[in-house]
This record gives sequence, C-alpha cells and structure tokens, in this order.
Amino acid sequence: MGDLTIDSIFDAVAAAVPERECVVDSNKRLKFSEFADRVSRLAGFFQREGLGCRTERSLLSPWQSGQDHIGLYMYNCAEYLEVEFASVSSRCAAINLNYRYVDKELAYLAKDAGLRGLIFHSEFAGRVDELRKTQPELKMLIQVQDNSGMDLLPGAIWYEDALEGACVEHLAVTPDDLHILYTGGTTGMPKGVLWRQADVIMAALGGRNPRGMENTVEDFVSCAMKSAGRTLPAGPFMHASGRWTAISQILLGNTVVIPSNTRRLDPDNIWRTVEREQCGGINIAGDAFARPLLQQLSESEYDLSSLRMLSSGAAIMSSSVKRGFMARLPGLIINDTIGASETGPQATNTSADGKVPEGKGAFKLTSSTTILTVGLDSLLGRNDQDIGWLARTGRIPIGYLNDREKTEKTYPTIEGIRYAVPGDRATWSETGEIELIGREASIINSGGEKIFAEEVEMALKNHDSVFDAIVSSRPSERWGEEVVAIVKLLPNVDVVEKDLIESCAPFIARYKLPKHIVFRDEVRRSPSGKPDYTWAKQLVAQNDKLF
Repeated sequence: MGDLTIDSIFDAVAAAVPERECVVDSNKRLKFSEFADRVSRLAGFFQREGLGCRTERSLLSPWQSGQDHIGLYMYNCAEYLEVEFASVSSRCAAINLNYRYVDKELAYLAKDAGLRGLIFHSEFAGRVDELRKTQPELKMLIQVQDNSGMDLLPGAIWYEDALEGACVEHLAVTPDDLHILYTGGTTGMPKGVLWRQADVIMAALGGRNPRGMENTVEDFVSCAMKSAGRTLPAGPFMHASGRWTAISQILLGNTVVIPSNTRRLDPDNIWRTVEREQCGGINIAGDAFARPLLQQLSESEYDLSSLRMLSSGAAIMSSSVKRGFMARLPGLIINDTIGASETGPQATNTSADGKVPEGKGAFKLTSSTTILTVGLDSLLGRNDQDIGWLARTGRIPIGYLNDREKTEKTYPTIEGIRYAVPGDRATWSETGEIELIGREASIINSGGEKIFAEEVEMALKNHDSVFDAIVSSRPSERWGEEVVAIVKLLPNVDVVEKDLIESCAPFIARYKLPKHIVFRDEVRRSPSGKPDYTWAKQLVAQNDKLF
C-alpha cells in the first residue's frame, strides 16, 4: 500500500461529493467544489509569489525543512482551512501561530520557523507591522477582513484579491512533503514538529479504519460517499486537536461547522450552532471546555437531538463531567483521547450506554502505542507496575525543526525501532490497558516522592463542587516541595478546604493530597484547554502569605 498525500485525498473526495457543504462559518457556506476552487486559486497565488519546495526531503536531515513556510495568524474561519490545503497544493508548509502571543513570542516563532509568508486577520495588523520590521524574510502578507475596521496594511494584499487569479500549475505533491505543527510551549519554547504528510494522515487525519488498517484514497472516497457527517471543532485551529479534527473531517467528506464567536469559548453560541446546523459531533479540549458547556445546558434549552458524539483531545475529561453529559444527553458517546503533537492520538477511553470508566480511567492503546522503561532502553512489561514513558512507533514525526538535540532525545531508537516519546508518564493497569499519570514537566518532588500534578487535579475534580483545578507547589522546609491547588468552584456553592482535600483520599495516596487550596474565580488555561502552570506557580508564590 503506497503512501498518500493530503492533496490527492482531498482532490478525490471533492470530486466525489462536489455539492456537499465542506465548511460553514458565520459569513459563508462553501460546498466542496467551491472550497476546492478557492484552494486552487490561493495555491496559484503562492506559486506566483515564488513560494514552494526548494529542497527535496531526500537531501535533508530529519530536523530540516526544504519548503517555504506560511504562517497562519487567525481565529477559526473558513480561510484558515483554505490556507491549510492551499499550502499543501503549492508544496509549502502552513505554520500555526498562537493568536495570544505577544510581540516577542511572535518574533521568536517567526524567526524559528523562517516564515516567508503570513496570513492574518485585520485585527492583528498592528502586530504584523511590528513583526515584519524584525523578519526580513517575511515577504508575502495577506490580510483577512474581519469586524475590526482596520485598513489594509501597506505592502499586504486583501485575501479575496489574492484569490482572483488561477492556479499556475498542479504540482506533484509528495508523501514526504511536510505538515508542520508548532507545540504550545507549555514545557519550554514552542517547537515545530515535522510530520511527513504520509505519516500524519495515518496517525492523526483519519487514515486508519476502525480495524486499524491503513486507508487508500479509494477508501476515503467510499467513506465520503457513505456518510455526510457534520462536526463542530470547538477548539482553536492553531492547536493540534482543533486543527487535526477540521482537516480530517474534510478528508473524510464531512462538513466542518465553525461557530460565529471564535474569540473565546462561548457555550451558548456553540450549542446554538450545533442546534441550527444539526451537528452530529463536537470536538472539545477536556474539562476546560466541557464544564462550561455542561453548565450551559442547565441554563438554557437546546434541541441537541442530532448530537451523537462528543470527542475530547489535548486534555482529559473527568468522570463527573462525563456522567453529567450522559445524564442530560442520553445516547451520547464520549471519546476521550490522549496524545501529543509529537505522536498523534495514542489511546482512547470511550463512555457509552450510560457507562463511564471511574477513577483514573483505563485507556485502550492504538496498535503502535506502548510504554518504555524509565531509562528508555526497553519496553515496560505488561505485568510491570512501574511508571514508564508513554511512546509510539510506526507513523511518527521525523523530528523538530532546526533542533537536532531535541529530535534525537524525543525520538530514540531502541533495538532498531524508532519511538516518539513526548514526555507523558504512564503505567500498565491490571487489565492490560494504560493509566496516564501525567507529564514529566508537571512533577512535584515532595519528600523524595514524585507527584504528578495531573493526578491530583483529577482527584479534585471528582468533587461535585469543583468547576476547575490546577495543581502547583510551594517550597517546604520539611518536604522540599508541597502540593498546593488552585480551585474554581461551581457558582453558588461553598466547600470547606479541609473537606475538599479529604475528598481526594479515595483516589490518590495521602502524601499526594494538597496541603493548601487557593480558591479563585478563574483558573487560567490556554485556548486549547491546557493548564498554565507558569501562572499557577506565580500565583502560589504571590499568595504564600495566606497559608
């Protein structure tokens, strides 16, 4: 079975279902034929600007890219997805930029990625103007109109004007052409993960059927002809979960629905959109999305009879939230997926028929996922209860952009087999499934014991009064470090600190229990739902006098 390209799959699917809606957002409804035409014309503009592939993959090291890179500095919109596919067709690589970055962060990422082009919403014109002063290689600027009223930045071109021409030529996209995904920088500076298109398709973009077999282009077309699903990715496209969900749904011939409010999480707007567009699926990012959405269901009435699937990536959902959704939406299936930008999905926990896995939850592995020993020298045996490294082999990235050292560290070769090890710790359960423990970067060392912030957070969220929680630490003369939790409670509830701490005892060892809790009205997370541990650490330090 040969390697595939995103370009070849999309062309075949678009030809098979030309009249089906491909993307729906607040101001346009694009059929597959219309979306394909706009993608082709945008790819032609990139070509006329001289952008494309400069050095073929076979001549490069795993941490190098021979393609021109085009930054996406936008909120979720149809244009974002058009740029994704046009970049592929022109043999460029799209680069996701976090729209919350300040000037210095933007400058770092633009330089690290070597951006040659940038597509941005008008709202960001001022920052783009400052950015280009420090980035001499940034030549192509395309501005997408929004409601900000900003004028066209001198030297830029309006997005719709860029689409006026025709495609110069249909390039021979190769399976080795790159799909680049920048990490969120939660464990250090953002890093560009380099995926071959052929690999990311199979690992994260719907390339495998339910039996785990790799699909052909004909399989993608057959899937598109058999079904016409409608999915709402609630997370931002600038992060892996939202981006991969949107791209994979299009490749499967489904409709991507974008809510009108993309600046922030707006539960009412999301549910109204699901209701209006009759969405069968919604993709979110853990409890940070799930809890506000669940709470909204108790405040307003919606017809959600079309909704069959709730999928979560980037962050795990707690059991109490899953129970809440299944009580309000009987028949709902909930898929909780763990993975990383460096691996794609690695394991899934499914709740259905009103049954929700309790406690830490047991995740069923993909066929290419395993656990490595702490020393990264062998596989962890299924009967071994030690904590090891969650890993994946097979269809994995080739490396990190411009970083040989991190490439070799994250993608080690053991007994001739290459693995991706992004930093998650896990152990085998008694049933042969995995229990995710947490990220190495979130470890708290208390009295010589390693405590993972995530496992304490999940224990806290089992309490019915807790809306959200992030766990950090503070210095301790006795223990070196001790656990401190930052907790947001549900509206109109109150709980005694001691009782909340004790409620965690059935789920984690007593030495892992928080020594103190800081109650706050908000718990800070990234747009993708990931906890902001830097903020948590600073807040605990600032409030040390309260303990």
